[in-house]
Amino acid sequence: MAGLSLKAIEERVAPLAGREMYNREFIFDLLLAYGKPQGNVTRLRNGSLNVAVDPSTEVAQKNVVYFKEANGDPLEALEELKTTPAVVRFSTRFVIATDYVDLIAHDTNTNETIGFPIREIDQHFTFFLPWAGMEKAQYVAESHADVKAAERMGKLFDELLNANPGIFDDVQGRHSLNIFFTRLLFCFFAEDTGIFEDNQFTNAVGSQTQPDGSDLAEFLTELFKALDTADPADKPTHLAGFPYVNGRLFTVTDEQVVPRFTKQARDELIASGKLIWRDINPDIFGSMFQAIVTPGKRSDLGQHYTSVPNILKTIEPLFLDELKEELNQSQGSERRLVRLLDRIATIKVFDPACGSGNFLVIAYKELRKLEHAILERLAELSPSHQVLWADSKISIENFYGIEIDDFAVEVAILSLWIAKHQMNREFREKFKVDIPLIPLKATGQIKAGNATRVDWNEVCPNDGETEIYLIGNPPYKGASEQTAEMKADFLPVFGSSAYPKNLDYIALWFIKGARYISSTQAELAFVTTNSVAQGQHVELMFPGIFALGLEIGYAYTSFKWENNAKYNAGVTVAVISLRNRSAQPKYIFTDGLQIEATNINGYLADGTDVIATRRTKPLNTQLPPMLFGSKPADGGNLILSSSDRESLITASPVSTVYIKRYTGADDFINGRDRYCLWIEPRDADEVRSIPTIADRVKRTAATRSESKKLATQQLANVAFQFAEVRYKPTDAIIVPRVSSERRSYIPIGYLEPGWVINDQAFAVYDAEPWLFALLTSRMHMAWTRAVGGQLETRLRYSNTIVYNNFPVPPLSETTKEKLTIAALRVLDVREYHCEQTLAELYDPDKMPRDLRDAHAEIDALVDSIYSKKPYESDEQRLSDLFELYERMTAEEAASAPAKKTRRTAK
Repeated sequence: MAGLSLKAIEERVAPLAGREMYNREFIFDLLLAYGKPQGNVTRLRNGSLNVAVDPSTEVAQKNVVYFKEANGDPLEALEELKTTPAVVRFSTRFVIATDYVDLIAHDTNTNETIGFPIREIDQHFTFFLPWAGMEKAQYVAESHADVKAAERMGKLFDELLNANPGIFDDVQGRHSLNIFFTRLLFCFFAEDTGIFEDNQFTNAVGSQTQPDGSDLAEFLTELFKALDTADPADKPTHLAGFPYVNGRLFTVTDEQVVPRFTKQARDELIASGKLIWRDINPDIFGSMFQAIVTPGKRSDLGQHYTSVPNILKTIEPLFLDELKEELNQSQGSERRLVRLLDRIATIKVFDPACGSGNFLVIAYKELRKLEHAILERLAELSPSHQVLWADSKISIENFYGIEIDDFAVEVAILSLWIAKHQMNREFREKFKVDIPLIPLKATGQIKAGNATRVDWNEVCPNDGETEIYLIGNPPYKGASEQTAEMKADFLPVFGSSAYPKNLDYIALWFIKGARYISSTQAELAFVTTNSVAQGQHVELMFPGIFALGLEIGYAYTSFKWENNAKYNAGVTVAVISLRNRSAQPKYIFTDGLQIEATNINGYLADGTDVIATRRTKPLNTQLPPMLFGSKPADGGNLILSSSDRESLITASPVSTVYIKRYTGADDFINGRDRYCLWIEPRDADEVRSIPTIADRVKRTAATRSESKKLATQQLANVAFQFAEVRYKPTDAIIVPRVSSERRSYIPIGYLEPGWVINDQAFAVYDAEPWLFALLTSRMHMAWTRAVGGQLETRLRYSNTIVYNNFPVPPLSETTKEKLTIAALRVLDVREYHCEQTLAELYDPDKMPRDLRDAHAEIDALVDSIYSKKPYESDEQRLSDLFELYERMTAEEAASAPAKKTRRTAK
């Protein structure tokens, strides 16, 4: 059943507002308003589905809500409820407390809290939209203080470069400066989190160095040495209060140079120290800090880091959801809980393109949270388990990474240390046991190197039995955008084997990852450009992966990559997981829906592993051929603007018969009028007597003669006509070869006779309106987005792959008539809005209501050709399309030999 619309939910919540009296029934009515099944709510009401600790005052449903009737302050009740083991154990989405006067609610995914009089529930209904499958754009609140801190550090970085000309110009010098900054970052964090005394580092700088900064380099050199010294007696008296850190972070070497400071640089350092670093998010700050110190990346400040919600799209379905489910199933068994604790202690997480470590940091934190929930439950079952609280079993030594940038390696290690300390603080708050971070013992498993050339088993050994999860956001570049260095990385992966030259750069991670996990317990999930699962790239990459015995375990289809950085990248990505074939469920996540699939193919659709390859004729023989438009190859001499046309006709009125309307994709979509000279061979001699036309023909001949292509040179002899002639004097459908991915529909056109379509678009001549309806349907758009591929981020249409492979069932004349009526309705509405261009009409933010409605009629009609039941998503459409495609191609293959036999017999 399709989900409720926003308007419908608003209408269903409205009656809950302004009631004279509220009681326990409120929560059940609220869940029903968001479309929760009546049967589930009934079971929740009668207690059979209620998993609350105290069912007399609480209502709890796994993954949905934990509701509490508060005797006192609802806010106090909520704060107490948020930290209870049951909320973590049941993966509760919303925690609600109310005294039936005021209501306080907390979203555990986004960390947002809201409070309001319960009578005003209708004014705040959007807060609970995730119950209806409408996920909020921001799942997790991320502090902007990280951006401010990075910007402040950027000013310090620039000032130190100016104050130390030439010292940091080479590779070793820049590395030394980078290490210096990781040390500063640790000190700022340490003095705000109890590793150092409060403000110990900043106060020492301000108190023990000159205002002009002249002695600050010497002071910091001495301080770093003290932080690498275990015995306080061996430290200078003024630094004896600083603890021993170790862990290689402050190891003194001759190569580590502390830069000279100016007054301004010292002031910037102290200003950075005054910031509150306690709650810094290492997952985002590391990426932004890396941009600060990387030449040419400052303008990208944080825009390409992967946000927490997007990271969770890799780790939750990959392993975290299953671990939480095991926790739910084990809540009454001490033995199972201890076994689960032992299991998560052995899990290895590996990011083979880890950057500054944000994926690893979030995975580490999530596993620590799970560990805390297990320990809390064990404590509830038996106090004897307090012996487990001596330390965390989750070691950062189980978190592996490969990164080509040596500074990012250092930041990743530092980020894991910071994350560990933050989780240790949470451990102390929960269990009153302090786990000191220093002296640092673990150094992490982050290795510097080019992941395409490094043996991943040397970084993270895979014995086939260990539970290993590969996650990350590897770099992606299309074949035409790859640098020479990137292209050189293909050879180490493929060796002497031939490989497709049009592979995206990220394919190297998928291929190496597939080999790494094949025939083992390991699994992977990467954030990737969505183009790897579209068009020709599916054929290039996935067959080799599937041949290793792997399958796609789950996939998030295309979504905008958004985060809270100062400048948002806003690119379109997908998440693709790979695992060895199993009977485990497979899921497609799209538009807030989780859809179970029988099999997920390379197009991220529920269907068999078929691939739409190029074909020369339509799969359905009822469809007419689609051709490239006519190609002029004329140097612009046969093409006319409106003023050119008027001048030509004024000079020679007889020219009118040789002029036709001319258009291509860009002209057609943006409503530009152009014309062309269209001269048939029989008229070639006659036009030579028209000077204005003859001159243009002569210039066309000269242009073609100068071409480097022999075939074009030979066309100089027929310079009066286009190089490639495909025009026919019939009704025609024009299909742009490239269109904006923002549009719900490609602006396909239906032209009357007399239009010459150029080679920037495809043309269907002898076209009928029913075909226009098919091609402008959502069904065809779903197929196009899946198999058509992209040019940059724009949709790229192909006649041989998209159109010729489009599976269309046999159409009756009655069906064609219905399609024709619906097509004419769209064309009529377009004509009504003729003052607007198609670019304006099909802008998703401006599309007129009547045009949307007309397209909706086509969508419903075309959908009914494929299914008796309405579709809820494009993924369901694709599932039926691929099933039909497989059946039609099989029937075609089966009939081909029979036809050949009959011909031979004749």
